[in-house]
Amino acid sequence: MLADYHVHTQFSDDSVYPMAQVVKDAVARGIQEICFTDHVDYGIKDDWDSGRPIVCRGDELLANVDYPLYFAQIRELQCLYETQITLKAGLEFGMQAHTVLQYETLFQKYPLDFVILSIHQIDDLEFWTQDFQRTRSQKEYHQRYYEEMLHLVNTYHNYSVLGHMDLIVRYDEKGVYPYEKIRPLVREILQVVIRDGKGIELNTSYHRYGLKDTTPSVHILQEYRELGGEMITIGSDSHTPAHLGAGLQEAKELLKSLGFRFFCTYDKMQPVFHPL
Repeated sequence: MLADYHVHTQFSDDSVYPMAQVVKDAVARGIQEICFTDHVDYGIKDDWDSGRPIVCRGDELLANVDYPLYFAQIRELQCLYETQITLKAGLEFGMQAHTVLQYETLFQKYPLDFVILSIHQIDDLEFWTQDFQRTRSQKEYHQRYYEEMLHLVNTYHNYSVLGHMDLIVRYDEKGVYPYEKIRPLVREILQVVIRDGKGIELNTSYHRYGLKDTTPSVHILQEYRELGGEMITIGSDSHTPAHLGAGLQEAKELLKSLGFRFFCTYDKMQPVFHPL
């Protein structure tokens, strides 16, 4: 079975990939299940109906998902394609410590199958622009990144998996930071994740970003497995047709080689286990 559990569409401000076309492409590629996980990034973005002016970055409007339209379109596509593919409703929560209450309000308002807890910025400072890293040493920004993650998993519980857990690596212009230096924090985070019945994601986007390791790294995947973790999803983090479903089979083979027996899909926030 192939299931892509990290998929973005035109409802994310960094994608123009029409949701209906995503479904058509997934069917054509033999993918049996996808979960839409469009971006919500409170702190740096407002909701469409917030009443505040929508911020622009160049020609792009920066706003969170248009939730009523999003969930309505998912329901429509579920009906149209019910015999061809399973479609699930998810969101990617780009959380920060000071935005937790906003996400809890959102979670209670809409019916979700799946939630990715990701960290894309801290203190409203973006990683991809280097705004977060610029005033810190490599040690300081790695340490702060995982401290924020530990705080979030201890504070917020309505999520399914941690997304691209070592995302900071993607935007680290200073090179590889030794795993042993952040291992104690990573272990503590993973122990909380496992204790709370949550999972992690294997994000296959590392190929297109030219990374030398997987996302998260093989070290983190091994650590999770050795601690007893079994709940893991596989997602392409697609934003364009070229990315959809990329690397799913390779990811399954990697997980098997590391001793994992299953990967997960989700239904109404409950994991469903599939043999690798």
